Amino acid sequence: MLHLKMEHFSLSTKFFFLSFVFAVLCSSEAVIQIPNNETVPAVIMFGDSIVDTGNNNGLTSVVKCDFPPYGRDFNGGMPTGRFSNGKVPSDFLVEELGIKDLLPAYRDPSLQPQDLLTGVSFASGGTGYDPLTPKVVSVISLSEQLEDFKQYIGKLKGIVGEERTNFILAKSVVFVVASSNDIANTYFLTGIRKAEYDIQSYTDLLLNSASNFIKELYGLGARRIGVFSAPPLGCVPSQRLLAGGSETECAKQPNQASQVFNDKLSRELGYLNNNLPNAKVVYIDVYNPILDLVTNPKKYGFEIANKGCCGTGTLEVAILCNQLDHHTCTDDSKYVFFDSYHPTEKAYKIIVNQLITKYIYNFA
Repeated sequence: MLHLKMEHFSLSTKFFFLSFVFAVLCSSEAVIQIPNNETVPAVIMFGDSIVDTGNNNGLTSVVKCDFPPYGRDFNGGMPTGRFSNGKVPSDFLVEELGIKDLLPAYRDPSLQPQDLLTGVSFASGGTGYDPLTPKVVSVISLSEQLEDFKQYIGKLKGIVGEERTNFILAKSVVFVVASSNDIANTYFLTGIRKAEYDIQSYTDLLLNSASNFIKELYGLGARRIGVFSAPPLGCVPSQRLLAGGSETECAKQPNQASQVFNDKLSRELGYLNNNLPNAKVVYIDVYNPILDLVTNPKKYGFEIANKGCCGTGTLEVAILCNQLDHHTCTDDSKYVFFDSYHPTEKAYKIIVNQLITKYIYNFA
């Protein structure tokens, strides 16, 4: 067993660790309170529906959820464009970091200037690393999210000045959540890329896009960057139905593709972390926590993990999950998934608590 003494760490890391322990012991509301000398002023989100808090609402796209039953457990039953019954990981991350209760969508018309100081979500449900993925469903590509980010930086400078803006960018935690739609939809479901790529070459395409995106974020001033792995996509209810799985078994091919991509992503992020000066580029494994949640639901207080709460639970997602379907469950706390693709608020909270406890030290 490796024994590490406190003198092996820098002064700032010691303080970060001790403050974390103190916060966990003393706080009943948050998993972590950020110490004074290790500020995280904001959380900034890029990616897909897992962290989209309403950016798709104004789009002409089928990938939307600003209608019931989405949001039925959110602030008294208000659909906001979050792909769940309530809060999504964006919200839980800012809440657990003690920043604010909810992470607003950058394209929300009601967004206030002060909201920018503590972070926003640029994410768009249905997007991915593959530039073809957002085009197929007419959503906001990662390159467009980057343009929104540049606009955001300009607004920040207008509010707090360049020096404070640079501080916010460098000290904030920037998360990137993508690859699910690429693998599940663009590759397996539609088969658009299958004629041109096998899994190895397609995951290379995704990896190249992911790496370039991170470098662009770094070039714009981001220094703490967390990148989510691909989840076990074969265990998502819709993939069980459409990709060769069953009620008792996850679909093998999407899961294998996720693992191939994750192996490459982990290595690339390690390389970037070592070669981008003053950067903390962190690989965040969501594959294994979600797999454990799906294969051992009772361990976490769930009863049903092979289908969603909405409708039949096997196909309904976005516009197919709507209030006209009278088969939607009455108690979503029993379900890991709310629709056929997205977890429930309860499941998201469990996952985020695990991730933030495991990975927050890596950003110190």
